[in-house]
Amino acid sequence: MDEIDTYVFHVTPRRMERGQRYFEGLIWVDDADLQIVKTYGKAVPDIRHGNQENLFPRFETYRENIDGKYWFPTYTRADDVLRFRDHAVRIRMTVRYSEYKQFKSFIKIGPPEPVKPDETKPPQQK
Repeated sequence: MDEIDTYVFHVTPRRMERGQRYFEGLIWVDDADLQIVKTYGKAVPDIRHGNQENLFPRFETYRENIDGKYWFPTYTRADDVLRFRDHAVRIRMTVRYSEYKQFKSFIKIGPPEPVKPDETKPPQQK
């Protein structure tokens, strides 16, 4: 893909759990550093309960090597028709990601200190 040697995986959830969203589709993985380069698929399952319908379009996301180590999304696009019970809706969407910045923080873990029992309660509201 685009002069990058990749492995291609077809993925699907082993089981669906109520209230959870999963990805079903294809994933391209760079064969050198084993990072995801591209995904194509959709969120599953579509939700249909009575008159309530929540359908998801197929989309593709491209990633680029931003910092020499990790691949970040740079472009997502969807062009699909969502077929509801009484009508169909074409959805076209493009999202571009840019200006990634590295975030760093410093954490110091000190020796443990006992806490007095009354210090564990939140302060009283006056």
